[in-house]
Amino acid sequence: MARSAGLQEHHYKVTVTWTGNLGEGTSGYRKYSRNHEIESPGVPKLLGSADRTFHGDRSRWNPEQLLLTALTQCHMMSYFHVASAAGVVVTEYTDHASGTLKLNRDGSGEFISATLHPRVVVAAGEQVELARSLHRDAAGSCFIRRSVNFPVHHEPDIVAAA
Repeated sequence: MARSAGLQEHHYKVTVTWTGNLGEGTSGYRKYSRNHEIESPGVPKLLGSADRTFHGDRSRWNPEQLLLTALTQCHMMSYFHVASAAGVVVTEYTDHASGTLKLNRDGSGEFISATLHPRVVVAAGEQVELARSLHRDAAGSCFIRRSVNFPVHHEPDIVAAA
């Protein structure tokens, strides 16, 4: 970590290795697999590919799923931080996030939106409304959310533990 004017920088490394050479390299659009491996020190290897639409392997993670996953994880961790600071005790958290990718005529594309649907269980009923409002604060502090150029919506479902 480098320190600069009181701010910290964190550096991350991943290695992506293409494993999809079927013997002819990329000599034709349908002559190679999109399969690859994603590695980072100290964590299990991820098996990646392209989305099935783009001739990928549906049994492997694709970049679009990984982007949505990163948004969801970051929001969850940011939410836990603001909830803890506010005295809100979260006992369960599940998010069924969705994202929309728009393809352009030239073959390019981009995400145009994502919606997080966190279902949060809090320990006390009187914390439900505060817990709901904290999603706004979490969205503002999520590193990944602050790094993307498309809207990320939040539709939380907050309930009290039984």
